[in-house]
Amino acid sequence: MFDEVQLARVNGMFKNTMMETLGIVFVASGPDEVAATMPVEPRTHQPMGMLHGGATVALAEALGSAASYMLIDGDRKAVLGIEVNANHLRTVRSGLVKASGRLMHRGRTMHVWDIRVADERERLVAVCRHTVMIIDRET
Repeated sequence: MFDEVQLARVNGMFKNTMMETLGIVFVASGPDEVAATMPVEPRTHQPMGMLHGGATVALAEALGSAASYMLIDGDRKAVLGIEVNANHLRTVRSGLVKASGRLMHRGRTMHVWDIRVADERERLVAVCRHTVMIIDRET
């Protein structure tokens, strides 16, 4: 479903955005899955030195929105995240987290993503759901 060309194109779109600031990078994944990584370091920490929940949510929303973008005709359509939620299950202080997303619903005007965030030891850090609206691009 997602190939290296699409991943490179999406990574290229992140220049001068929050995704670049947080160090989010899309990486290869399985045929029905898309994945992105984010470093856990001071720029993604909360004051107690742990991964900030907002950074985790930003990772999930970036993943779902970019993945939906890869599934549409970007010349005619656009994506808008309309809802994201997360349950934070484990703290992380350093290293890398990886978000993996699977499409739960692919409608004409809405996509729903199930996103799992794990640490480098593949321990579950957060479970998220992201809803993306597909709209006509303004001309």
